[in-house]
Amino acid sequence: MAMPAGGGPAPASEAPAHTDLVQITNFAFAPAVITVVAGATVTWTNEDTTQHDVFAPPVGLKSPVLNQNDSYAHTFSSPGTYRYICSIHPFMQGTVVVTSG
Repeated sequence: MAMPAGGGPAPASEAPAHTDLVQITNFAFAPAVITVVAGATVTWTNEDTTQHDVFAPPVGLKSPVLNQNDSYAHTFSSPGTYRYICSIHPFMQGTVVVTSG
């Protein structure tokens, strides 16, 4: 069967959601610094057997306690630098840098 001219998939009617992943592993956020564009959703997933959270109330980050394999997602709508910690283990620190695109 012949492919239609242009050959690739049809364009999506809506722009895909921008999602970036941060793993919580070995008592650290990986990557420790992530850069995303405004409107992106960042998802943290706890891969440790120990409970953790994502905590920075001034910028709206306050996940529930995350057990192993639990995830928490937050959409960053404004450019800026957002620092966060695990409030259970405050030595665990991370940063989300949001650009205007």
